[in-house]
Formats: sequence, structure tokens, C-alpha cells
Amino acid sequence: MIHHCNTGKLATVDYGTALGVIYVSQEKGRDVHVWVDETRPRLQGAKLTTFELQQAGIPFTLVPDGASSHLMYENKVDIVVFGADRVAANGDVANKIGTSNLAICAHEYNVPTYACVPTSTIDIGIKTGREIEIELRTGTEITHINGVQITPNDCPTYNPAFDVTPNKYLTGIITEEGVCYPPFSLSLVKAKKQAEDRIKAEWEAKIHKYTAQFE
Repeated sequence: MIHHCNTGKLATVDYGTALGVIYVSQEKGRDVHVWVDETRPRLQGAKLTTFELQQAGIPFTLVPDGASSHLMYENKVDIVVFGADRVAANGDVANKIGTSNLAICAHEYNVPTYACVPTSTIDIGIKTGREIEIELRTGTEITHINGVQITPNDCPTYNPAFDVTPNKYLTGIITEEGVCYPPFSLSLVKAKKQAEDRIKAEWEAKIHKYTAQFE
């Protein structure tokens, strides 16, 4: 499998999202090897994901972001997993820049592709990914490496932190309520409602248990 950015304990809590899928796969005894995108320009994959996989004893290989198409061409990738910072009601997902490229390559090579998100990331209030505002970051992240300038002076830059992957490139969206499949406009709403009902029931049970002490 191939993984983009960092989605584990260092990025979230506990198992994380997409890395959580990888951790559980290992625990269930499945043969796991992870191709880790370096994830430029901040290199979250190279710096963080490699560390987490190494600590967990999961086999991995760090690759340049641009290597994904070649890996798929050589039939070395059987699944693509990544997280998401926001999911629109139609299943478009916003994630670290480079995710869309990865998903489009996977679609061309018929490699199953999954975004892994908590239901809290699903924003039913926005219809499509076109409504998601993309953060633009400082150009020095791409003109400098470890503080050393690698470009000519006054080099123009464009450094979006995220991109949007259209839902047609996704096989499914993995949530704590199960895997959502197309049509996402229905499955995401269902997952969101299930999560809200479950959380409400859990809180009501806790409140009941607490108040019962004083009856």
C-alpha cells in the first residue's frame, strides 16, 4: 500500500486515521508493506510517518512523491490510503497537497483508493470540494530546504497546503462507523447520523450513571 502525509498518533491521537488502518492490518496478521510518500514541502511522511512505522515494526520504504505512478506501473501498490482535513457532502476530500495526484494515478491503474476520516471531518454543510477554502503558505517552504535557499533570488512561488480530490477517484471513505461507498451523498449522511446518535447515547448513559449515585 501507499500512504500520503502523516495520519497517525503524532497527527491525531491513539491509532490515528489512515495509519490506524495500517496498524490494525498488522495486528490482524496481514502482510503489510507501506510505501511512504515523503510529502513535500513539509516532509511529514519522511519525518513523521517513517518514525511511527519504524516504532511499530511495520515494514516500509520512503519514496519521492513523484514515484507513485511508477510504483503502480510496476504493480507494487495494491491500495492507497490517506487522511483528510475536510470532506464535502458529495465525498470530495481536501487533504495535504499531492493527494489528488496520487488518487488520479491510482484511478488510472485501477488501484483501490480510500480516504480515512473521523465523521467529525465530514461537513454536510458544504455541497462539493469547490467550496473548501485552500490555505496558501509561505513560499520559503519551497524555496528553502533546512534554511538554505535553493532557488534564484525573488523566485515567484505558489504554495497551496492542500488539494481537493474529486469523489470519483475514491473507492470509499473509511470512518469509525464503517466504510462509506458511493453514492457518498447518502452514505456520508448516514455515517454522520450514526456517530451523532452513538455519542449522544454514550453521554446519556454516563450522565445517568453519575446521577444515579445521588438518588
